Amino acid sequence: MTAHNTQPADRIINVGPAGFHPPSAMELGVTIPDSGHGLLYGRHAPDDEVIKEAARQLLTRKNPTIFPGPLYLWAWHPEWIAKGQALLRLAAEIPNVMLIPMPDYRPKYPKIDPEEGINPNHPNLTIWANKIEVALFIGIHCHYANLALRMVRAGTNCLTVAFCHDIHEDAMVSLQDLDVKKMDHVIDIFRKVRKELGIPMPKDGKTIRLTGTQIKANHGVERVAPLG
Repeated sequence: MTAHNTQPADRIINVGPAGFHPPSAMELGVTIPDSGHGLLYGRHAPDDEVIKEAARQLLTRKNPTIFPGPLYLWAWHPEWIAKGQALLRLAAEIPNVMLIPMPDYRPKYPKIDPEEGINPNHPNLTIWANKIEVALFIGIHCHYANLALRMVRAGTNCLTVAFCHDIHEDAMVSLQDLDVKKMDHVIDIFRKVRKELGIPMPKDGKTIRLTGTQIKANHGVERVAPLG
């Protein structure tokens, strides 16, 4: 496997803004790792190192956000229902996380409510409006995720994490071969990293912070517990 080093000088894919129309990760020489490995800033690394870095970033950068896509949002298959439930268990390990969905892929110019959803055709608007500095993309069809990830890197300072069946090389941190069993392993590592960092959990379990639009839709409720 490729030697890895996550120091900024050794990062192929780093936090932006990278400017208008930056080269794709593949153009920069990023390659797809074998199963059991993911990507850290364009370099191959073992899965557990990738998960630990994702946890550190989502637990420490400003306004952590999960962007669940249609594969996790719609109850179209029992396997994906189980994955959606696993995602809520992950959200229960990240204090002050926001969940902003990507329910479909149709362009929504010239009007979008960035507190209601994110769209791959203009993901920067949602990230700018909510001042998101780290985001997990999950359950999004790969070609749309790749489009959004490159645009995010081009125009924002948001660190991107992608968990998927396949590698997303334009994310700064990417994990592949994700299923419910592996998600449980991810959750265990997130919990361990959170405890190592000394980050307290809300006593009421309400780890999810709602956006302004979500607060209005929920009659003034500002925080919710993902596990009920």
